[in-house]
Amino acid sequence: MNDTVLRLGDADGSVTIRTDVAGRAARTGHRLTIGMQRWSATVNWRHDQPVRLEATLATEALQVRAGEGGLTPMTGAEKVLARTNALKSLHSGEFPGIAYESTTLAPVADGYRVDGTLTILGHRRAHPLDLRVVDTADGHEVATETTIRQTDFGIKPFSLMMGTLKVVDEVVVAITVRVPR
Repeated sequence: MNDTVLRLGDADGSVTIRTDVAGRAARTGHRLTIGMQRWSATVNWRHDQPVRLEATLATEALQVRAGEGGLTPMTGAEKVLARTNALKSLHSGEFPGIAYESTTLAPVADGYRVDGTLTILGHRRAHPLDLRVVDTADGHEVATETTIRQTDFGIKPFSLMMGTLKVVDEVVVAITVRVPR
């Protein structure tokens, strides 16, 4: 039997990364909200059940949406600088994408448990996801929130002022997707 293939992309939802700051000068830094503006996902379905999930994010398409905290509100120029620093940390020229590939999908009470492999900067690590599925009038909303430790993938968290202000190693990734009926 052939699988049904569902293709999703940035028009179908959002991928957001939230950072935090630490160090003696943490109150001077901004906690960033970064939007991944270009992404795609493919879901294979068999017998009305998802059986495979693959997703990619284009690193060069990241945008700094907001910066909370700090001594002053984050300016447009500071957002550009933060974006430049994020692209350097992600080595976007050498590694233009982040990938996720499932190994298993299992139904759970409120959605699916996905076991899979996350690849960032060429480093592959097992990374589970818990997908919450909510029925809506025109389909389903699928959401997950997961924490990723940057150093597990060879990313050196950004820091300033000899480490007195630094991005916390763990970042939170929130994904929300609308799936039509």
